[in-house]
Formats: sequence, C-alpha cells, structure tokens
Amino acid sequence: MNEGEDVDFRDRVRQSFERQQAMRTLSAELTRVEQAMVEIEMPFDVKLTQQHGILHAGVIAAGLDTACGYAAYTVIAPEASILTIEFKVNLMSPGRGERFLFRGEITKPGSTIIVADGRAYALGDGPAKLIASMSGSMMVIRGRQEFIG
Repeated sequence: MNEGEDVDFRDRVRQSFERQQAMRTLSAELTRVEQAMVEIEMPFDVKLTQQHGILHAGVIAAGLDTACGYAAYTVIAPEASILTIEFKVNLMSPGRGERFLFRGEITKPGSTIIVADGRAYALGDGPAKLIASMSGSMMVIRGRQEFIG
C-alpha cells in the first residue's frame, strides 16, 4: 500500500454491506474484498426467478451494481461515499446455477467519477459460466451526512 492509503477499507466495506437490506433480502454475502475488487455470492432461490425459472435480470443487475459499487468504495477516502450514476448490463446466458458470483473491478479510479466493470457467473457442478457483464459509473460523494458509509 502507498503512504496515505486507507488500510481499513475492508472493514468499511464489510460494515456498509451489513447495512444493505437489498443484499440481505437476496441472501447475498460478501466473499472477497481487495483493493479495487469485490466479490459477492448468492445462492439460487426460486423466489428470485422470472417466468422461465432463471435468475431475474433485475437480480443480476442488483448483484453486479453492488459489487461494482463496493469495488469503488475500496478506492475512496474513508469520509467519502459512492452512488451509482449509470450502468449497462449485458445478459449473455440464462441465469441457471446453484450459486451466483458477482465480481466488480475498478477500470478507472477518479476523484469524482469512478468507472467499474462487473462480471456475473453461475456456479454449479462444472466450471463457472459467465452469464452477464456490466459497465458502470460511480460518483464519489463528499460532505453529505445522509450518505456516510
């Protein structure tokens, strides 16, 4: 780590994730937190499917957005926060699996806007299968009490 870097970013991410009711509703868990990269895993649940029995696109988008947002959270100052301002999701394969992995990685850090890319994978008996990708932009929020953490 470089001088001045936030060595407690993992704790900040974990504490913030614990307050995310949407991820709790999806039974999602934070499984990996690194500088500029976060992974979230979620079990299959029939309540999260669409009419064909595959994972709903909105659930996939929520997992990717959250992973990318927390990846951005790892590269900002401790007193700042993050809000997604734009994203695009490409659905590549039906969401069928026993579990799902959402990985967010920072493509370009910035002082105001951070660009992140995400990948969603279906996990089961065989190799992980890429089911979706995301490109998103996150805005760094400073000085707004309602957006701390």
